[in-house]
Amino acid sequence: MGEDKRLAAVVALAQGMAAAHGSREAWRAAATGACRALGGSFAALSVWERELGRLRVLVNVGEMASDEEEFPDGEAYPVHQFPEITEFLHERWAGGGEPNAWVETAEGPAAGRRPGYVHQRVAALRRRGRGCCVVAPIVLNGRAWGELYVARPAGQPVFDRADADFATVLASVVAAGIAQTERLEEARRLAFTDALTGLANRRAVDVRLDEAVERHKREGVVVSLVVCDLNGLKRVNDTQGHAVGDRLLERFGSVLSLCGAMLPGALAARLGGDEFCLLVVGPGADEVVKAADELCRRAAELELGDGVACGVASTEDPIGPVRSARRLFRLADAAQYRAKAEHAAKPVVAGRQGPDDPVVRLADAPSREGHAERRRFRGRRL
Repeated sequence: MGEDKRLAAVVALAQGMAAAHGSREAWRAAATGACRALGGSFAALSVWERELGRLRVLVNVGEMASDEEEFPDGEAYPVHQFPEITEFLHERWAGGGEPNAWVETAEGPAAGRRPGYVHQRVAALRRRGRGCCVVAPIVLNGRAWGELYVARPAGQPVFDRADADFATVLASVVAAGIAQTERLEEARRLAFTDALTGLANRRAVDVRLDEAVERHKREGVVVSLVVCDLNGLKRVNDTQGHAVGDRLLERFGSVLSLCGAMLPGALAARLGGDEFCLLVVGPGADEVVKAADELCRRAAELELGDGVACGVASTEDPIGPVRSARRLFRLADAAQYRAKAEHAAKPVVAGRQGPDDPVVRLADAPSREGHAERRRFRGRRL
């Protein structure tokens, strides 16, 4: 491959990773770009998990064998099967610089390799009908991160030293792309995560609820919202300090997460202050109410605070048409306020008190009337 083509391949790989949305797309773009750049038929990207002492495959692309899949759940190899990992990622570059890629063939260890052990890469090449591979270590932030692996089928030209040098360049481009992806994902995580409890935040709920209601309108999927207000937080803050109040919030967040786990795919979130919620898409209303009931029971057993006021609204209950996220939220919010006003030990569920359900009427009322009613409920809080 000429210099111009190789430069174009490097640019294409970098652009592919930059355009990826999330880690999986970035991994696929890295492996696919390297495979094309090196004229391979197969490529894989793997990460070195130091704490587990293994090399775990993140993605496979190209012509795969029967025991390979694109995003494998359990394809991992103990590091002791690959002495060259520690050899290349420690000894060879401990004094500075970065490790170079190397070539293996199905005929046996490449020139310069120490004999004396069964080479797992050679065995894998033979087993999968491949003739050669080039392995390029990936270094991220000065530490070994993993490796880029590109193979050709048996009968095709064997990778040469120039290919290995080019693979080293590609691995550096992949490392830069991975670093960028990790930074973006961390930024996204922080943007949608409550810093104190580790739960989702209000922004995450708004985005997911809008999407869920659109699915409900298109497909009729059940969407439910559990809104809860933690009782007694102000008293704890005033009498025992905000550090203890934060501990109460964290403990309730754990309880909310535990109860949310009863409902597949539920999103547990802290809306702000002492207000939390569960957003549930799919499970029926009765399942959601059961989880909310368990939430109330567990919250009442916390050593701090005074339990929780909990309101539930589900599109499966008789609450009228739900055409917007705002309406479902107002119904759940109104139910929560009523639970607070009545010191209810169990959740209040919108639509389950008959056609004159005050919760439904409150949610249907004009905003000014709704706020006035909420102020009346707030005046009766514990």
